[in-house]
Amino acid sequence: MNEKTEIQRKPHWLKVKLPSGRNFRKIRQIVRENHLHTICTSGTCPNMGECWVAGTATFMILGNICTRSCKFCNVATGRPLPPDPDEPRKVAEAIRKMGVKHAVITSVDRDDLPDLGVSIWTETVRWIRKLNPGITMETLIPDFQGKTAILDRMIEVAPEVISHNLETVRRLTRQVRIQAKYDRSLFVLQYLKENGVRRTKSGIMLGLGETDEDVLETLEDLRKARVDVVTIGQYLQPNPRLLPVQEFVHPDKFAYFGEKAKKMGFRHVESAPLVRSSYHAHKHVD
Repeated sequence: MNEKTEIQRKPHWLKVKLPSGRNFRKIRQIVRENHLHTICTSGTCPNMGECWVAGTATFMILGNICTRSCKFCNVATGRPLPPDPDEPRKVAEAIRKMGVKHAVITSVDRDDLPDLGVSIWTETVRWIRKLNPGITMETLIPDFQGKTAILDRMIEVAPEVISHNLETVRRLTRQVRIQAKYDRSLFVLQYLKENGVRRTKSGIMLGLGETDEDVLETLEDLRKARVDVVTIGQYLQPNPRLLPVQEFVHPDKFAYFGEKAKKMGFRHVESAPLVRSSYHAHKHVD
């Protein structure tokens, strides 16, 4: 089976309705008018319509060009433009106009910047709180190269949830996340928890060639790092240049891993084929 066939032929449980509705169109218009980037669109998320209508949106800051070249991600790789110092205010104002109740903020990796982009990160959190009293927030952060001084700045602004995705199992990390390190990501998650973050979160994808034993080992590693929330979803190949899907994992298998994760002690588990890291994100706050 070639890559093109794999992209086209998906099982029935991966088929979703195209997003629609007045509220969805309103949010899409605000995003376009303010020239904002959302991982919902950049990552071709299948849950975009459901989340936007429910009042949750995931904004991607620091541009839409990443300095890393992960083999699962649809975001462009290259030399990013300089950060927009006014971006934090623009994002906060767009959230206010959209009526978002729970905001998820993520970013491209900015290994080109001396502070790896954390200044824009912290200003974004502050502006969102300033213009949107009562909003809850999740920050889905890069690994920031494991630098604790930078992680401390994120801890200081105290978003309700700090998330960092492991993405895949240890055995496949070098293939899937070329510039990332499995143990460094675990260190980031554990450091966050040990230094006062109330709710930590991570996510993995299935269908890249992992075994059941690989997945269970990864879940155990996340629990040892004291992660509170875990999401497990199906990898979908965004375009033919990225890694092909090795398996469309059956929903029953996701249910199996979900039950295993709950028994391990995770406070909240989302495990299903269409789950993405920000799926039902508002539920992960409490």
